[in-house]
Amino acid sequence: MVGLLGKKLGQTRVYTDDGRAISVTVVQAGPNYVLQRKTTEKDGYEAVQLGFDAQKEQRLTLAERGHLKAHNGEENFISRSPDRHVKGKDRLSNRKAWDDRTINPVRKIKEFRDFTLEVNQGDAIGADVFEAGDYVDVIGKTKGRGFQGVVKRWNFGGGRGSHGSGGWRRRPGSIGAGSTPGHVIKGKQMPGHMGQVKRTVQSLEIIKVQADDNLLLVKGAIPGANGDYVVIREAKKKPKQKK
Repeated sequence: MVGLLGKKLGQTRVYTDDGRAISVTVVQAGPNYVLQRKTTEKDGYEAVQLGFDAQKEQRLTLAERGHLKAHNGEENFISRSPDRHVKGKDRLSNRKAWDDRTINPVRKIKEFRDFTLEVNQGDAIGADVFEAGDYVDVIGKTKGRGFQGVVKRWNFGGGRGSHGSGGWRRRPGSIGAGSTPGHVIKGKQMPGHMGQVKRTVQSLEIIKVQADDNLLLVKGAIPGANGDYVVIREAKKKPKQKK
């Protein structure tokens, strides 16, 4: 499976050779940096860990800094942990080597299992891993809508607007029987927080790939607001045909 981290930039339209207008979503899909390559022999499974979007180093957590330092491609320290099983001068030199290690700060990190491309730690990959005509699944977080009632949140029809409805136009009505079962069943559709949930849109066609700018033009709409991060992976229901 091939996948990338990306950022939704917005929507526009493109025209085909026969004059048809197609609505597309523009996604910045690179460069993605290979932070770590996991193998079956060492980690128990095959995976590639990718990082995307530049970040200031001081905004990273200590755990993120340590992880990026440990997987920056250098091998000039004694062990992964600078203080483990090391004493004396070796410990000091090991600590200095650890502190001097450079990192490439990134905002988002995502692991893709069974990555089909042959990549190595430190490589940069971009939108050119896909081609026009490929189908992809896009995973994102939907826009937040705040607290909403049942009409907007669950598409309820609401009550009558006449004949003495008394303000029941957008209310849910009865939510359960009184004696049996005597309580509101779990999962009842009620008012509450709407949006900001993970959603996957499957089998979207890539209309155009602008490799120089790392841009993908994906047919249709994808979840999230402009500027939100998304995951673009090879479509599970329409995998890429091997040549």
